[in-house]
Amino acid sequence: ECLGYSPGLNAAQVRDVVVVGAGPAGLAAAIYGASEGLDMLVLESTAPGGQAGSSSKLENYLGFPTGISGQELAERAYTQAEKFGTEIAIARTAARLECDARPYRISMGNGTSVSARAVVIATGARYRKPPLEALAHFEGLGVYYSATALEAKLIGTDEVIVVGGANSAGQAAVFLSSTARKVYMLVRGKALSATMSRYLVRRIEDSPTIEVLVDTEIVALEGATGLERVTWSNKLTGERVTCNIGHVFMMTGASPNTEWLHNCVAIDDKGFIKVGSDITRDEL
Repeated sequence: ECLGYSPGLNAAQVRDVVVVGAGPAGLAAAIYGASEGLDMLVLESTAPGGQAGSSSKLENYLGFPTGISGQELAERAYTQAEKFGTEIAIARTAARLECDARPYRISMGNGTSVSARAVVIATGARYRKPPLEALAHFEGLGVYYSATALEAKLIGTDEVIVVGGANSAGQAAVFLSSTARKVYMLVRGKALSATMSRYLVRRIEDSPTIEVLVDTEIVALEGATGLERVTWSNKLTGERVTCNIGHVFMMTGASPNTEWLHNCVAIDDKGFIKVGSDITRDEL
């Protein structure tokens, strides 16, 4: 609020469109709407850029053949949205969508609300977290959910663990391998090729500092004030290994961030919003 990123919102004002979520999709919607003269408001609970904004480098994003960091992509999109007159409110979390009357009303976690003639839902996903007893204790003290230049400075040349087998895990492993002494990739599946883009698989295979451990998952995190030791287990053999490692990057996928939408839109059993022919006649 002191930095001016959380302006006071007029609850009586009816916006043309409220976009919930300032990831690439939400910012793109804001740019397109505002450029056509619509009164656009974007609500974002954390930071512009979403999960893409926390990526060390995006190489398969349209228009950037040499790649672009997630932070730079978010900054450009944010600036472009503001150029066209979009109002962007950071640290504003949509808690409930009230859809029984028009205009729609979005209630936020701090007790305030905003009204809109239309709502664009671009809430993306939230990180999945493995069921580890001490996980919450070590978040920010050795357990991270993004691999950016900030985390790279924290780890220096230490050994690190990257958990996951999809593109986000591959990007993190390749990025961290440029400074870390050793990067262990712990993958629950049997191979990277089933879940990761081929260009990343090749880079990981060519890197002398990345070791991929398949059929493997973390079973314990230990430490006093911060993370100091990690134990992982092979699911097939049951073999356990404990290493003195203080940095773990959790890239274990994400789940749809749609709990606040129930009773307003049709949602499937996995939490995804139904659209098009997936919506049944009864749901309509």
